[in-house]
Amino acid sequence: MPGTSIYLGTDLTGTPEQVTSSTWLLSGFPNVVFVVGDNGILVVDTGLGDRNGALAARLAQQLSRGGKFFVTTTHFHPEHAAGIGGFPSAAVLIRPRVQQDEMNELGDAVLASFRESPRFAPALGQTGPPRPADVTFEREAQLDLGGVNVRLMYLGAGHTLGDELIYVEQDRVLISGDIVQKKVVPLAATPGATYASWLAVLAELSSLPLELVIPTHSPVGDASLISEEISFITDMRDRTASLKSSGLSVEDASARLSEAFEKHYPEWAANPDWRNIATLQNLAKRLYEEV
Repeated sequence: MPGTSIYLGTDLTGTPEQVTSSTWLLSGFPNVVFVVGDNGILVVDTGLGDRNGALAARLAQQLSRGGKFFVTTTHFHPEHAAGIGGFPSAAVLIRPRVQQDEMNELGDAVLASFRESPRFAPALGQTGPPRPADVTFEREAQLDLGGVNVRLMYLGAGHTLGDELIYVEQDRVLISGDIVQKKVVPLAATPGATYASWLAVLAELSSLPLELVIPTHSPVGDASLISEEISFITDMRDRTASLKSSGLSVEDASARLSEAFEKHYPEWAANPDWRNIATLQNLAKRLYEEV
C-alpha cells in the first residue's frame, strides 16, 4: 500500500479544514476533529504521542473563541489517546467509563506493542502512559460549548469495548471513531467486541438525523456510510454462516470470503488508505466464531 496516504502516516501535519459552521478537521492518523462554540472547544482524539498531541492542542487554541477546553477520545488505541500528554493540564479529558476501564486493563500492552513497531515508535518518542480521564460517563454526556450542543455517546462494543461516538447536534454531524469508516473493513480488535454488537451500534446510529459522518481513518462522507457498513458486515456474516454450515474449515471459509470480497467489493479491496485485504482475514475468523 502507498506509504504517502495521510491516513497511514504517523505525524499530523497541515492546518484544519472547516467542515461545517462548528466543526474543523485535521486529516491524518487519525483524523482529529475540533468542535468550536462561543464558550468552549472540544478536541476529538489526540494523535500518536506527545508531539502530535501538542500540535493538536496548539491548533485548538488557535481555533478557540475562549472558555472551556475539552478533549475526548473515540477509543483507547494509542493514535487516538496517547497524545494527551501534549495537551495542557487544564484541558478536561472526558471518556466513557467502559473505555477508561479498557485502557486501564489493556492500554499499557497495546502502547508497548506500538513502541516495538518501527512505524510507530518514532512518533511516540518519550511519551508516557496516557493520563486517566477527568470525567467519565456511562451512556451519554452532553457539552454546551456556547451555541453548539455536543452529545458524547457510548452505545456498545464494536472496534473495541469502549468506542465513543460524538454527535454535534446543530450541524447534524457524527464523529464516528473507528465504528463507521468509508470502505474500510471493520476490525473487532478487542476480545469481547463482536460484529453482532457492532451491528447493534450501527442500527442505533441509523436513527440520528445526519448530514455528515467524520470517520477517524478515512474521508468524510454522508449518512450512507452507515447503511453501507451495515450491508457489508451483514453480507460477510451471511456468507460466513453459509460456508461454515457447508462444513468448511475456518481456513477454507476465510479463503472463500477473501475471493468474494475482491470480486464483489473491488473499491474496498483497492482502497489505498487502509490494508483491507489483511484486515479481512481477521474479520473472517471472528465471524466464523460468532455465526
